[in-house]
Amino acid sequence: MKTKLILALLTFVLLASIAMAQMPILGLQLVAEGFTAPMEFISPGDGTGRMFLVDQTGVIKIINSNGTVLTEPFLDVKDRMVRLNTRYDERGLLGLAFHPDFINNGRVFIFYSAPLRPGAPDNWNSTNHLSEFRVSKDNPNKVDMSSEKVLLEVDKPQMNHNGGTIAFGPDGYLYVPLGDGGGANDVGLGHQPDGNGQNTTTILGKILRIDVNNISEGKAYGIPADNPFISQKSILPEVYALGLRNPWRISFDTEGDHGLFISDAGQNLWEAVDLATKGGNYGWNIKEGTHCFNPKNPNESPSTCPDKGISGEPLIDPIIEYAHDLGKVVVGGYVYRGQALPEISGKYIFADWSNNFTKGNGTLLAATPSAKGLWNLEEIKIANNPSGKVDEFIRSFGLDDDGELYVLTSDIAGPNGSTGKIYKIVPAG
Repeated sequence: MKTKLILALLTFVLLASIAMAQMPILGLQLVAEGFTAPMEFISPGDGTGRMFLVDQTGVIKIINSNGTVLTEPFLDVKDRMVRLNTRYDERGLLGLAFHPDFINNGRVFIFYSAPLRPGAPDNWNSTNHLSEFRVSKDNPNKVDMSSEKVLLEVDKPQMNHNGGTIAFGPDGYLYVPLGDGGGANDVGLGHQPDGNGQNTTTILGKILRIDVNNISEGKAYGIPADNPFISQKSILPEVYALGLRNPWRISFDTEGDHGLFISDAGQNLWEAVDLATKGGNYGWNIKEGTHCFNPKNPNESPSTCPDKGISGEPLIDPIIEYAHDLGKVVVGGYVYRGQALPEISGKYIFADWSNNFTKGNGTLLAATPSAKGLWNLEEIKIANNPSGKVDEFIRSFGLDDDGELYVLTSDIAGPNGSTGKIYKIVPAG
């Protein structure tokens, strides 16, 4: 009897340790608050220790190394943007990238939603701008707002699926993710018969790669000579990858092979994260994640579908996938390469936004590479939160010069109020 009891206790301890290994417990330390809808929190890499907070409402704020939030914004494009719907909106100021040589040239790039430009198709919604600014010569904490140079205008038929994050890769080129145009199912006004994600005559539903240091004929930027479709007349030369629905968060691994991670928000059933390859086709709207997709019946995954794209190329499955019983929208993060949290070293840390639109209860997640197929997915429990979740809407992630991660949240689903917060991910306790 005693032996059985000891064996039972040992089994319990073993199972508990396995469960604990599969479910890391971490803490959240409040860094700053009072924002509306924080979208990015990044370093310029200039050695100043400053961090820059992008708010969807059109402003960028500076947080100094001592945690002080500067009153005056670094950049303010509110008067150049569309008017946002405060209940819910996917437009706004969505992305910020500092030139790799920012410390010397002061070049800053942003991605934001402007009113529909003259000459755009009738009844469309807005025009997204990829713009360059220069830092003021007199004040390193301010952008010269008169220096705007619009590099690219992207007309949008609907409000949603804008893409968002822009990022320089290790190759020095700027990567720009664009959604399929919006609406649902990649059909309707402004969507090609085969869907914008698969159609190669539009830049919607793609990842672009451009050279901001040069200019190609007829463009305000250059086309890298090794872009995958540069020699194919049927495909736009800016395109780096295609077959995407709403790749609104992207990031590069700061170590290893510097992989490009794309969180692609799904339709009704599945959320996914892709690991990009040059020229890759990620399936939308033939597939949703690893599953076949039927735009006429988005609530059921068909048993069969084509396994190749419009040009006969294979469709690439995501590395991460989860169903909507976990949450509504995947929020891309970063591969953790910091020192403070060895238990998640080398894992891709990301999140789900919330499982409902009324009260935020975002879930922090981690994924570990597997030998074959989808990566191993685990939920990160938040210490001192009875639910184990973040209990707010998770909007995005941040990364500092030490490789430490931050979670950006708000209590409100739309760009409204002042409940936006920045948390640093820290050890539990």
